[in-house]
Amino acid sequence: MKGTGGDVLYLDLDGVLHHENCFWHPRRGAYLDAPPEYTLFQHAELLSTLLAPYPQVEIVLSTSWVRRYGCSGTAKRLPLPLRARVIGATFHTRMNERDFVELSRGQQVLGDVMRRQPKRWLALDDDADGWPLECLPNFLQTDEREGISAPHVHAQLIDKLARFGE
Repeated sequence: MKGTGGDVLYLDLDGVLHHENCFWHPRRGAYLDAPPEYTLFQHAELLSTLLAPYPQVEIVLSTSWVRRYGCSGTAKRLPLPLRARVIGATFHTRMNERDFVELSRGQQVLGDVMRRQPKRWLALDDDADGWPLECLPNFLQTDEREGISAPHVHAQLIDKLARFGE
């Protein structure tokens, strides 16, 4: 399995790379219901820059976008430097979707960690509900509006990413 024994970043999108108030419409596709200064994927370049010193870090998508667009369809929305790092998702079509969505995000990520067995991992998500205690050292809660760009989150992210350089 890709990522086994390596460094993995579990990446949610809503509330991480853009405002959390993201919706889907059959004609418009994904859109934000947020003030005009917020745009889809507005912090993707920031994440790309922060990950640049750690070329070995691979990304596993831990977002509901994968259930709508698939892993590759979701990855295609990311800038190339991030897209090239995507090795999979916590959800795949061989899973029972109903059972999967009943799990908290933390349980979904932990399940993938148990299957994938990365050497080191970090999860970015704006939702802290339901994260198992054993995951908390590897979890960074982002700001639901400002994502990874919120100053306190940005500083914590830099510190947590430094573990990938050890």
